Amino acid sequence: MDHRLSKHNTGVAIKSTTGLLSSKPSTSSKINDIEREASSGPKLIEIMKQKLSHGAKMIQLASLGKIFRKTFSIREEEKLLQASQCYLYTTAGAIAGILFVSSERVAFCSDRPMKTYSTTGKLLKFHYKVSIPLGNMKGVRESLNMKKQSYNYVELVTVDDFSFWFLGFVNYEKTLRYLHHAIGMSA
Repeated sequence: MDHRLSKHNTGVAIKSTTGLLSSKPSTSSKINDIEREASSGPKLIEIMKQKLSHGAKMIQLASLGKIFRKTFSIREEEKLLQASQCYLYTTAGAIAGILFVSSERVAFCSDRPMKTYSTTGKLLKFHYKVSIPLGNMKGVRESLNMKKQSYNYVELVTVDDFSFWFLGFVNYEKTLRYLHHAIGMSA
């Protein structure tokens, strides 16, 4: 038996990004995974402090608006309404990054590059990006856990019934306000 695959190994080796977001586990399964993700390992507060520190370094290099314009192809009239550090929950686990809410889309970009291997064995690095035009948004579902604020999450649902789960917001209520406002503007 390969020692790298022992039962003590808790990491998940990713060899391909194909289907990273293609499966849709049941809602209760997602909630359990989110709770497990939030309760295992370092405390969420410590993780957020590290991410905020990383975010402060990014802001020193450029404003969030410049990061948004550089990362996503935007039109001249598109305005950034809000940006929040958070995690995007995927079938491969939570990915730290920034959620951008603009006058035309909701977008996410990972803080750090993802690493995977091509079919030829070459190491590939890329930032994980999601861009959802507001016209393709069906709605925002929110989860509020009064006992454990770190379990709060936002589910963005598209018109084709695909869900994107975001959690670990520094200011959950403010992000929700901007999401509802942006989706209301597009209606």
